[in-house]
Amino acid sequence: MTEPKPRPPASELPPVLGRVAFLAVVSGLTPLIPVPFLDDYALRQARESMVLTVLAEHGLPRKPSRAVEFLAGSHVGRTAGGRLLSSLKGLALFPVRKVFRKVFFVLWVKDCVDVASSALHHGYLLNHALARGDLKAEDMGGPQPQRIHDAILAACAEVDPRPVNQALRRLFAGSRLLMAEATRAFFSPQSPGPRTPTPDESAEVKTLTERLIAALWEERGYFVTLQQHYDTHLKARPAA
Repeated sequence: MTEPKPRPPASELPPVLGRVAFLAVVSGLTPLIPVPFLDDYALRQARESMVLTVLAEHGLPRKPSRAVEFLAGSHVGRTAGGRLLSSLKGLALFPVRKVFRKVFFVLWVKDCVDVASSALHHGYLLNHALARGDLKAEDMGGPQPQRIHDAILAACAEVDPRPVNQALRRLFAGSRLLMAEATRAFFSPQSPGPRTPTPDESAEVKTLTERLIAALWEERGYFVTLQQHYDTHLKARPAA
């Protein structure tokens, strides 16, 4: 049996990145919400909470809200797969349920991974941008938040996210919380509303976060490359 990897030394990983990892996990769990549109709302809230956390860490104002929305990517829609899953949640019954259950679960894991990966990359690069001084208080009401967001998107488009996505897939595929919600979606369609997480599920979110932090440490070379792509793209985008 493989021994669990130790967490990286606290002095080696900025505390804000631990909070980014936590909010990335929370974002990745939003597809589990079995109510169409409510899952998208929860995702926006999680992404904007991440931005507010990083802004506060660097002593920047948390307004105007439009700047927060741009930095969080709230104006960018979900993937086609995510929209499909959100629509399927609204169905009370599935034909040939046994056939679709496994396929649906695989798609659900992929959606969780994609959402968490996007949040993690954006949160990591936003922290890097603010640490570089790319955004100042006086810039919040101007075009700079959009410029930073566009550079983040361009940087993410140039890297192969498989190292991070594979780590996330291992986390979510083995998640008892995800398995429980997938089973609930298929066998308890009569009560599709959200519910309060149990203490065990809250503990699992914490455990997933700790394992993701360890994965971040293992893939630190990947994130250094990601930063370099961001730096290049921001420099190439003329300031207003």
